[in-house]
Amino acid sequence: MLCLAAAAGLAPAQVLIGQTSSFSGPVAAGVKEGTDGAKLYLEAVNDRGGVNGQKIELLSLDDKFDPKLAADNAAELARKGVVALFFNRGTPQSQAILPVLDKYRLPLIAPSTGAMLLHKPVHPWVFNVRTTYHREAERAVRHLHLTGMTRIALLQADDSFGDDGAAGAKAGFDALKLQPVLHEKYSRTKPDFAPLGPKLVQAQAQAVVFVGSGTHVVDGVKAIRAAGSTATVVTLSNNAASGFIKALGDQARGVVVSQVFPFERSVASPLVKEMLDLLATRRKGEEATPAMLEGFAAAKVLVEALKRAGKDPTAERIKTALEGFKRVDIGGLEISFSPTDHTGLDYADLSIIGIDGKFHR
Repeated sequence: MLCLAAAAGLAPAQVLIGQTSSFSGPVAAGVKEGTDGAKLYLEAVNDRGGVNGQKIELLSLDDKFDPKLAADNAAELARKGVVALFFNRGTPQSQAILPVLDKYRLPLIAPSTGAMLLHKPVHPWVFNVRTTYHREAERAVRHLHLTGMTRIALLQADDSFGDDGAAGAKAGFDALKLQPVLHEKYSRTKPDFAPLGPKLVQAQAQAVVFVGSGTHVVDGVKAIRAAGSTATVVTLSNNAASGFIKALGDQARGVVVSQVFPFERSVASPLVKEMLDLLATRRKGEEATPAMLEGFAAAKVLVEALKRAGKDPTAERIKTALEGFKRVDIGGLEISFSPTDHTGLDYADLSIIGIDGKFHR
């Protein structure tokens, strides 16, 4: 039958996976790096014959960091027959997608956000691979305090993502019996950072936990420095991309960025070594980044779920397969899910941008 199919020019059956993400807009650099990491693994799997004899086709749509467009894209992908959604970006965008998941009964695998609303209460169709922003932000505050800083400011986007990260930071403040010396929100749609720099200077902030995305954080850091503030800037893992460092330019050095996966250049990690080996053979000269590693890890979880779901997988069989994950090793990291726990990983670390323009642990 395979010979007949080949003779007839028919391609092997494909498994359609949908992705809506922000390929343009303030987080485009990180989205590209993360998706490149996912494709690196998916292409290698396809070259080996795919999963259960079927190749994986990733259908990607640009939502331009617009929650409404993210929901529209998700519905369009569902109508195209995808069996799962994969690796979208952003908290408001993820929130907008949830009704689509319920309507079409589609799993969303590895959303690139640590929003608590995707973890508690457990959403039956959402399977997280990374830890929460709560944990990242709380750890950031504790780290700053351990280095002797007590005058810590909190700057956040005025949206669900900003509120989520700020809640984690406040938990860190509460545990230390501290209050932020300044807590400011900025508009996600029309950010204006000019007034914020002088406020940080007046508050004598030693550090600022900046819960924001991509170019917004870049613009904010530049405004802070222009106002004369030397406060240490700490931001979350959604900005763990080389494009973020490049956009910061000469303001990058010393910025602290939380991380939710192992060090992307550590060959001691089997997950990292596998990615680096594939990079060396398939994309010579391309550097590994934290965002790329997140996408790579997400793709490994997707592929393992497809393997367990069997040939011609359905959304329901993929969901069942994922909920059966018990300490599944994706390369030195173990992923577990159950009907009552869709968190996956609880890994959090911190990095600092060095003079060489790279993340260092």
